[in-house]
Amino acid sequence: MTQRALDSSGEQTPGPSRPAMIDAGAELDPVHPMEPPPPPRRPDGLSTAEVAERVARGEVNDVPVRSSRSITEIVRANVLTRFNLIIGVLWVIMLFVAPIQDSLFGFVIVANTGIGIIQEWRAKRTLDSLAVIGEAKPTVRRDGVAAEISTSEIVLGDVIELGPGDKVVVDGTVAEADSLEIDESLLTGEADPVLKRAGDPVMSGSFVVAGGGAFTATKVGREAYAAQLAEEASRFTLVHSELRSGISTILKYVTWMMVPTAIGLIISQLVVKDNNFKDSVARTVGGIVPMIPEGLVLLTSVAFAIGVVRLGRKQCLVQELPAIEGLARVDVVCLDKTGTLTEGGMDVTEVRPLNGSDEAYVEEVLRSFGASDPRPNASLQAIIDAYPVDGEAAWTVTDAMPFSSARKYSGAAFTEADGTASAWLLGAPDVLLSEGDATLAEIEQLNEQGLRVLLLARVQGDDLDAPGAAAGAAPTALVVLEQRLRPDAGDTLAYFADQNVATKVISGDNAVSVGAVAGKLGLAGAENTLDARRLPTDPDEMATAMEQNAVFGRVTPQQKRDMVAALQSRGHTVAMTGDGVNDVLALKDADIGVSMGSGSEATRAVAQIVLLNNSFATLPSVVAEGRRVIGNITRVATLFLTKTVYSVLLAILVVCTQVEYPFLPRHLTLLATLTIGVPAFFLALAPNKERAQPHFVRRVMRYAIPSGVIAAAATFTTYLVARHHYTGEGALDAETSAATLTLFLVAMWVLAIIARPYTWWRIGLVAAMGLGFLIVLVVPWLQDFFALKLVGTTMPWTAVGIAVAAAALLEFVWRWVGRRFGV
Repeated sequence: MTQRALDSSGEQTPGPSRPAMIDAGAELDPVHPMEPPPPPRRPDGLSTAEVAERVARGEVNDVPVRSSRSITEIVRANVLTRFNLIIGVLWVIMLFVAPIQDSLFGFVIVANTGIGIIQEWRAKRTLDSLAVIGEAKPTVRRDGVAAEISTSEIVLGDVIELGPGDKVVVDGTVAEADSLEIDESLLTGEADPVLKRAGDPVMSGSFVVAGGGAFTATKVGREAYAAQLAEEASRFTLVHSELRSGISTILKYVTWMMVPTAIGLIISQLVVKDNNFKDSVARTVGGIVPMIPEGLVLLTSVAFAIGVVRLGRKQCLVQELPAIEGLARVDVVCLDKTGTLTEGGMDVTEVRPLNGSDEAYVEEVLRSFGASDPRPNASLQAIIDAYPVDGEAAWTVTDAMPFSSARKYSGAAFTEADGTASAWLLGAPDVLLSEGDATLAEIEQLNEQGLRVLLLARVQGDDLDAPGAAAGAAPTALVVLEQRLRPDAGDTLAYFADQNVATKVISGDNAVSVGAVAGKLGLAGAENTLDARRLPTDPDEMATAMEQNAVFGRVTPQQKRDMVAALQSRGHTVAMTGDGVNDVLALKDADIGVSMGSGSEATRAVAQIVLLNNSFATLPSVVAEGRRVIGNITRVATLFLTKTVYSVLLAILVVCTQVEYPFLPRHLTLLATLTIGVPAFFLALAPNKERAQPHFVRRVMRYAIPSGVIAAAATFTTYLVARHHYTGEGALDAETSAATLTLFLVAMWVLAIIARPYTWWRIGLVAAMGLGFLIVLVVPWLQDFFALKLVGTTMPWTAVGIAVAAAALLEFVWRWVGRRFGV
């Protein structure tokens, strides 16, 4: 292997200056400038005694577990809310001034909060257990032995080995370098990989794109660069999604409406009306409590949390919770072929010598080439499997250049058995061969069959990574590889096509070969292939090319990133899947990044979703889960906000007409439980395959506002008619009962509309809620408990008639809104 990290005297060669790295580090700790890195430790790493000493001193990489927040934070988030505070104060007041049945709303809130805490705790346990399964274990040398350990067990001074795709988990100094190239773009913004030599600093959060080596940990735990940047951002969160931000916006508007209305209601009931004080307080509270959509945030949290648990059972780790929602909104999925459409492994099907080369000699070159790289990629591993080294290699490796996705080839130099020196390149034929070479036509035919072809070429000299090393390469042989298709990939592509989600296959391989593979899997438009080297650089032209083609080959890592940005510039919501280090930048920039569990550590670190079972077929489950959450929460939000609208309007009408508020808290607790609370819980967790649509707040309010207005108008009309109908003692109770009947029937019709399309269980749910209210009306002790008793026949039937008219108006309005706005 190459030893260019050291000069002829054995001294360390100083690395290139890295101003971007130094500035970034200084930003975090402006008081202490970055000190010169200490010399690397001995290659065999720390001893057991030294590790124990550092652990005792606390010099351990104790970064918080990703995707998890503590039980204390979960309890705080569910208990200490603005609306819980308001309801808590009102509950305490009611416990002193009214019967216990008027305080039921407080017990409901306690139960709801408990449910929220339990469900989120279950989600936390699922996330934490999956995070442990999916956690990459870096290879650390201790006592001269290399072994995989947990990232949290690394101590200061550990020697950590690096290979392609490995993430630098802590800050350190390079101790060994073998053509080590590290990408620091996620930290510094600098796109080009940096060649590292012994003594150069490395920062946590960067990752290896080529070569290998080892580094000594100089900063661990919260002192490491990436830990300081990402400690808060990487925790489990229920925010940063259109759904959550939309609900926050709604709650803000509700607060603005609620405060002045509640003040007016308090003045009206306590000052203007000279009633019994306790009864006035009870009716005032009865008017304020239903304005609060207290269960909406709970059900959203529960729906998300249960989604995490469901996906966890399918070995899908959701590292950022809103990714469930985000993938449901995706309209373009960019797939990396290798590891996504095909399995990681490949098989050598044929070796074709070129230009009269001896087949036995070519096989010896390939056998030695396989022995030159201690961390082979999938292509080289297939060659190693086909041409294993028996015993000691006959040829000596004098230099090696690992494969890089940027240059599309790898290299090795040897001293052959007879002492002859030779140097070779192995990689993409259309990169190593000049345009118009006759061999390319032969390769094209193989690519059209979906086969992958590598070119083995001999080069002059031994400087493999010189800028013009590939220019004079002499073609020696073609290595034909067959890729193993994932058996479930075809069904998954068909699912996305059925859901009107465009699929783009983006690969570093030959475009024709990739198109043939995609065609075998039934991808629509697989014949529309484009070589990325002919892709326009203008973002708008690139976006047009992306929309017109389905398969792209010879794509560089930076181009993948640009392609994602081009699609996003056209308003597309883009998901990117991949497992290789060359996918990291695109995964980071995509709206949703999806990584395979067997992918590189860097890929898993930046992805929002990790498929731990390495099955591309899990993606439809994630999409379905997201659609369930979004579609159902939209339904449930309409229920809750209809109640808020009619509660606010009823309070305003009461203030304007100077009458007693028609309801006690117990009446609205009963109504809210039967028409919102219980059915909303079932509806929020039901299957839902509707495609996610944007503008959550607008869509919900288009239905909730007219529904609330109709419900308030119908209820208040019944109340005013009842006030003229009933006189004498007990008249207010009779008026309240009639108004409650109308409001219940109208709210039930809103529930019946939202429950569509009907299934047996949805019909049963609506019927059960109606039966529950009927039982309250006919059972004497429940009549007394809820203060509900219909008096006479004229007024109750009038209340029913008004509710029927309101229901007919609701049907008309909902259908008009659907036609007018297409929602």
